[in-house]
Amino acid sequence: MEQTLVIFRSQGAGYMEQLLIVEDDTGLNQGLSKALKADNRQIISCQDLKTAKEQLLCGRVSLILLDINLPDGSGLDFLREIKEKASDIPVILLTANDTDMDIVDGLERGADDYITKPFSLSVLRARVNARLRKQTASHKNADAPIHIDHFCFDFGAMTFWAGDSKVELSKTEQKLLHLLVENRGRTMTRGDLVDRIWTDGAEYVDENALSVAMKRLRDKLGAQDYIKTVYGIGYSWVKKDE
Repeated sequence: MEQTLVIFRSQGAGYMEQLLIVEDDTGLNQGLSKALKADNRQIISCQDLKTAKEQLLCGRVSLILLDINLPDGSGLDFLREIKEKASDIPVILLTANDTDMDIVDGLERGADDYITKPFSLSVLRARVNARLRKQTASHKNADAPIHIDHFCFDFGAMTFWAGDSKVELSKTEQKLLHLLVENRGRTMTRGDLVDRIWTDGAEYVDENALSVAMKRLRDKLGAQDYIKTVYGIGYSWVKKDE
């Protein structure tokens, strides 16, 4: 049975940066690892998609350098899978394909940057560092409390308010709420929610667990007018004028 890709994101300040390099050319892989080495940064190098997917299951990732042509598959297909699960992880494509069509294809599939071979390691390092600085700033903004009408959700401090009432949420309910509000206005499928909330490696999770957790979250927050069931698909936090 094919293993579901579950991606652990970088947790921002206070954590070591983790760069995942997916490049099958041994010499270039080693050169990239050496050029990008820095304090408070761990370099993880892979030479095929199988190993890269295993690494994503094991730990946080701050940025991915991804070759397009790999021995066991297409980096572009892997890019799409990454972005479906964790659109906030920056991915920089490395490739010898330098036509306009190739570049447009990579960017439309979600790549954050596109570098063609051969390239300067110093320029690559500068672009990686710039992308990581942007990512760090994004995480800091993401840690700010979220205010929606009479709700206030502070996921960093794990405090949640509905009007003047403080609401105690379980870890599962916190994960569920975070996914809904950070994607408000968009329908989250039941399958995607199950995959992203229950990340303990279980091969099967009864979808009834999601229904129960959703009902408890609605009831605790009094958010029946905000958390909507999209029948046959999933759930959505209704986006109103904020």
